[in-house]
Amino acid sequence: MKNMKNQKSFRLGVLAALFGALIFVVTAYALHIPTPTTGGYVHLGDAFLYLAASLLPAPYAVAAAAVGEALSDALTGSIAYALPTLVIKAAMALCFSAAGASIVTRRNAVATAAAGLICVGGYYLTEVLLCRSFVVPVASVPANLVQAAASAAIYLLAGRALDRVKLKSSLAAFVR
Repeated sequence: MKNMKNQKSFRLGVLAALFGALIFVVTAYALHIPTPTTGGYVHLGDAFLYLAASLLPAPYAVAAAAVGEALSDALTGSIAYALPTLVIKAAMALCFSAAGASIVTRRNAVATAAAGLICVGGYYLTEVLLCRSFVVPVASVPANLVQAAASAAIYLLAGRALDRVKLKSSLAAFVR
C-alpha cells in the first residue's frame, strides 16, 4: 500500500516537472515580447499554467507554475521579477481545481478571470515597488490584460480540445 502511494506521488512529481518545463519554455521562448517601460515581458505561458492547475493536485500545480514561470524570469534577463513571479504564479494556480472529470469546468472558466486579476494586480504592485512610482507601472497594465485574456482564451480552447480526447482520464489512469 505504501509503495503504491509512493508510486503515485512519484508520477505526480514527474507530471509536475514536465509541466514546469513546458511552462518555462513557453514563457521564456514562445511569443516572448519584452515590455520596455518596466523591463518585463508578455507571454502565453499562463495558458499552460492554467492547464497544469486543472490537471494536477494543488501542491503539484503550484510547484510547476511557480518554478516554471520564475525560472523564465531568472534566465531571460528579468531577474528582479523572479521572486514576485514565484508568489504571483503560485496564487494564480490556486484559483483552479483539478476536481471533476474535465479540464474546463465552470469553476475553472471563472478562475481564468480571477487568475488574470491576480496577475495584473500582482505585477502592478511589483512594478510600483521596483519603479517607486504609482504612475509608471500603469503603462504595463494593458499588456498584462492582453496577456491574461490571450492565455485564458488559449486555455479554454485547448482545454475543450483535450476534454474531447479524454486527456484527464488518461492522466488519472497513468497516476494510479
